[in-house]
Amino acid sequence: MAWIGSAFILLLIRVFGRVAAIEDVEWLVGPVGGPHIGDRPYEECARREGLVMRRDDDTAGLLDDFEALRAPDFEPARVDPRVRHFYEHTATYRIDLWARTWFPANVALWLLVTTISRKVDQLNFPLDALEAARGMDSEIVSLREPSGKLRYAGWYRRSVATGRSIYTGFYTTAIAPIAGRPCVKVVFPMPDGSATVVLTPSTNERGDLELSSSGRGFGDAGFYRLQRRGERHLRIWRVSTLREHFRVFVDSDGTLRCDHRVRFLGMPVLHLHYRMERKTVGRA
Repeated sequence: MAWIGSAFILLLIRVFGRVAAIEDVEWLVGPVGGPHIGDRPYEECARREGLVMRRDDDTAGLLDDFEALRAPDFEPARVDPRVRHFYEHTATYRIDLWARTWFPANVALWLLVTTISRKVDQLNFPLDALEAARGMDSEIVSLREPSGKLRYAGWYRRSVATGRSIYTGFYTTAIAPIAGRPCVKVVFPMPDGSATVVLTPSTNERGDLELSSSGRGFGDAGFYRLQRRGERHLRIWRVSTLREHFRVFVDSDGTLRCDHRVRFLGMPVLHLHYRMERKTVGRA
């Protein structure tokens, strides 16, 4: 079954994708994977790009400095300091997870997870509430240039219930040509390619951070599926009907939370809810 699912995805990329030279889409390019993902891409990327890797970096965050997202229409100081602290010191938090799916889109999600995701050990989204309730291991992997500059913040999340990789992600920032402003870029390596999400940040009067993949077309925020085509080219499919939205906020009790919603063809597919809690000194 796995090879059928993989062949179908590759067919879609071929039909709906466009070929681009790697140097023309550097804002989109990121680490790619081999036949099996898991946590291997971190070591492979460090070796390939000459980076210094630190596993389980217990003070690091997804961003070295939240100011990297500053834009004329995004003022980092307006974001709740507790949200900003989470992004700059993600490893100091423990995370609880709840999941919900909807019919009929959850049938397609089940097929994706039980065929492709489980075979390559990447993007194993929890399919039921009990699996999610068992918890999630979270590890930050710092990948730095020899000068000390952060190239990627790896965020590796694994299901406690199944031991499978939920997310093997590489976090950084990028300026998409149409957006023309710093965006959050998340690269999830796949065999000979990647699933890359470009997210535009915004905030509101409460200080919530919102990240959205809704964009105006190729070159803007969005979900992109990349596949290598030789050494110097990629075939890229911007899946315009797949949209993600995150809201990171502090609730009325002072608890830091995140709502992550995925929609496809306008229908709700997946809702992940996270509760982030600072680790105590003894547990950190």
